[in-house]
Amino acid sequence: MAGGRETCLALIGFILTCLKMVTPEIPTIDQAYSKISNSITVEWATVPGATSYLLTAEDGNTVIETMVANSPGTVTGLKAATLYEITIRSISAAGRSQASPPKQAKTVLAAPILEVSSPSSDSILVQWEAVYMATGFSVSIMRANGLGSIWKENTTNTSLTFTSLEAGTLYTIKAYAWNANGIPGDDSTCNQRTSPRAPANIQVSFDSGALKASFSWAPAEGAFNYTVMALSDSSELTCSTTLSSCTISSLQCGTEYLISVLASNDAGSGKSSSAVTLKTVACAPGRVMIQEDPPGHLSVTWSNVDLGDYYVAFVKSDDGLEVHCNTSLTQCNFLSKCGFTYFISVFAYNKAGQSPLGDIFNYTTAPCCPSDINPVLVSSDRVEIVWSPVRGAELYETKAVDGYNVVECNDTAPACTLSALECDTKYNITVYSFSEVRGSNMSCTPQFITTAPCSPEIKNVSRDAFSMINVHWRSTNDDATYTVTAQGEKGLYQCSSMGESCTMGGLPCGSVFSVTAVAETQAGRSLPSYSVPLETAPCCPTGLTVTQITQSVINVSWTIGTVAQTHVAVLESHTGQSKCHTHQNDCLLGCITCGINYTMTLKAISATGLAADCSSLRYFSSACCPLGVKLYRLGPNGIRIYWQASRGSANYSTDLYGSKGIFTCTPSAGLSFCDVAEIPCGDVYTVMVSPVAETGLKLTFCPKKIYSVTCSGSTLGMGKLFFSWIK
Repeated sequence: MAGGRETCLALIGFILTCLKMVTPEIPTIDQAYSKISNSITVEWATVPGATSYLLTAEDGNTVIETMVANSPGTVTGLKAATLYEITIRSISAAGRSQASPPKQAKTVLAAPILEVSSPSSDSILVQWEAVYMATGFSVSIMRANGLGSIWKENTTNTSLTFTSLEAGTLYTIKAYAWNANGIPGDDSTCNQRTSPRAPANIQVSFDSGALKASFSWAPAEGAFNYTVMALSDSSELTCSTTLSSCTISSLQCGTEYLISVLASNDAGSGKSSSAVTLKTVACAPGRVMIQEDPPGHLSVTWSNVDLGDYYVAFVKSDDGLEVHCNTSLTQCNFLSKCGFTYFISVFAYNKAGQSPLGDIFNYTTAPCCPSDINPVLVSSDRVEIVWSPVRGAELYETKAVDGYNVVECNDTAPACTLSALECDTKYNITVYSFSEVRGSNMSCTPQFITTAPCSPEIKNVSRDAFSMINVHWRSTNDDATYTVTAQGEKGLYQCSSMGESCTMGGLPCGSVFSVTAVAETQAGRSLPSYSVPLETAPCCPTGLTVTQITQSVINVSWTIGTVAQTHVAVLESHTGQSKCHTHQNDCLLGCITCGINYTMTLKAISATGLAADCSSLRYFSSACCPLGVKLYRLGPNGIRIYWQASRGSANYSTDLYGSKGIFTCTPSAGLSFCDVAEIPCGDVYTVMVSPVAETGLKLTFCPKKIYSVTCSGSTLGMGKLFFSWIK
């Protein structure tokens, strides 16, 4: 057991001896120093056979090793301002040497971490945090392009401001800290540009139509870009550019903006010290109200707007005519015409220009009233009126009012027929024009039209004793003239009156008429009344002739008159009357007393029983035939005819008819005989003594006596007497 231990120890010693023989030499550190806060540089003498070196830095808490190829070598990754114990080992193919004797070295102070800014266009502020173990700081500044001098400042503070610099210029700032021994630490270097100066000479150009503004200014040194800010109470608008001009659109009307221009670069910005004021155009006036009161006068009102200095209201009619009104108030008045559509716009103005176009309002005035209403037909129950079309009217509404009743008609045509009206009535007729936009024009003037009078009603037609026709009617018209017309085949007859009757005469006999009555006023004529038939008395016959047929019978004849169907002949005297009724044109009347004055009348009667009393005539019946006719011889060849006269005075004529001639004698007035001086004898004579009528006509109806006249003897023989009657 003991022998084995000894053997092991001997082996170890041998190995150590061998190792000592091949391990490289231990280097010796000449010096160790720190120039950078995170590293220490070590210098040593080169060891033969060494291929590299291992540097080790220990601060009691951490160990940092670094392989280097030769001297000097630097250990990095160290802490600033920290004391380290530095050792070195040489390394060769045989192995690694033992650590060299340690050498202490302290890292320098860390570089301050700079924060730089340009609070103004002529200053740069340098700030840093405190550096461990630092007792002071050194800060220097110079232009980055190397021109100019270096400005260096020492301080124990952690900030420093360099002033009186050039605006918009790039500067290089360098700073380091030192410790209590005055050993400087790492330095920090950075570049900082001063902010540009505020732009100057700001110019504003406002486009009122587009509501945009263009801005320009003098370029600022070192400015990378510019920002224009338009600030109002309700909004902020900006535009950015790298140039020296910019445009802001979408400005609001009626707004006052404060305009400022900000020049900026990577260091900051410079804002213009005095803002420019921009007043945009006023907004279009709102709450536009249009009224037409009274007709023909348009009143346009609107609300006041901000920044509006004055207003202009434009009114353009649909015929192209435009007028305007310039005012500092909020109302304008215009003359208007009926039936027009007006387009109205209101603008506000200020020094910036005209407000944007607001709403365009249109106002259509009431259509015009027809002025030339012309009644083309006025009847008892109807009025036709026409008028010229008027501007703006799409429909016409016609009303006829008589106090309580209203008759209407609506039509697009400029004409109307009002029917179912009351006759002889005064109507208030108004034609209202209508449009869909404005409705009816209620200011149209009425026109009074009275309908034609009512038709009269014929109550009766009568005739008086003088064949005058009297017509009576009933009517309710005021101040009417009535015309009665009797019309038939034989003509037209009229009479007129303002009352309720009139008389007409001269109507031809034997005619049939239609009688109508018409009322007439200034308003017109009524319709004719219902017709009433009128038949005039038949015409009296002409050529009335009375012929004595016998002593007691006469024949009355005539020419038949128009329309007469029958006739009544009446012969009347103090002794009585004789009458006949016939449809012929003659008639025989008997029982006539001879030698009497009669009144002869003839009446014509129509088929309807209408009679005409024709004119009468006086008729003296023929004298009575003489009685006791006797012949007496007068001398050898003469003869006297003697008779006994009947009542009354009469003229007689005596005729003797024989084969040898006719012999006539006429007695002197008042005598009842006459003589024939020469008469042949030996013949038979018919003797007739006849009364002679006033007309000289010899009546032949008296009895005849026949006498034979012989030539022998002293006396005449009397022949046989014969009697006969001749019609």
